[in-house]
Amino acid sequence: MAATSENKPKQYISVGILAHVDAGKTTLSEGILYLTGQIRKLGRVDHGDAFLDTYTLERSRGITIFSKQANFVLGDKQVTLLDTPGHVDFSAEMERTLQVLDYAILVVSGADGVQGHTRTLWNLLARYQVPTFIFINKMDQDGTDRQDRLTELKRKLSGECVDFTEAGEEFLEELSMCDETVMESYLENGKIVLRLFNSEGNGKLQKVTFDMPLSSVEEVDLNGKCVEKKNIKTRAGKSDMMISMPRFGVRTFVLSLI
Repeated sequence: MAATSENKPKQYISVGILAHVDAGKTTLSEGILYLTGQIRKLGRVDHGDAFLDTYTLERSRGITIFSKQANFVLGDKQVTLLDTPGHVDFSAEMERTLQVLDYAILVVSGADGVQGHTRTLWNLLARYQVPTFIFINKMDQDGTDRQDRLTELKRKLSGECVDFTEAGEEFLEELSMCDETVMESYLENGKIVLRLFNSEGNGKLQKVTFDMPLSSVEEVDLNGKCVEKKNIKTRAGKSDMMISMPRFGVRTFVLSLI
């Protein structure tokens, strides 16, 4: 059925999932597609019935050989999910997808930690300047430790890796260490400054969701002076606010955590 003006997505996003082989990348893709209603049954790589492993050789060997794509809707966004090969022998197939990604999810096995190919993937993502989320998988296995894994990420990948599952004072301190402008703002008034850029604004109101509980959001001018206090709604550890963005516009907001 063709999309109408009422149900047409407002934004299209390409997200790639990358990992060292056997980190659980395809299983994560399967779970995302299941939870978003794109597939009715959860397949398994070891059972040979994963949705994105479509070739006979992939199903028999239990590895991804060719990059696959699937689409799902998330709010007012349509997401194209790209599942890429994790085996080093098929790196060329993985790397050719990096040029089309808006974001990447780098999957790391909680049991095995950062492996050799994980570092290669991280360096490639940095070279192509792809914003990256790190997903730690298999944390239910014996011998896994959350703090050990976070320490390893900081040591082997980047000291700017920040745990977004814990919002609070420590989270703000770590976040401020990633950028000099953010650090200056945090040290001066204990708040984080967010600048929203947009090249496709249409002046209409749209909802922005932050994965953290906020007590207040203020829009400021170029001199840092408050021009408007925004109304926010906080629920289940998340905060929503409605804003309008002009085409090629930039607006600056100061966020305060609860």
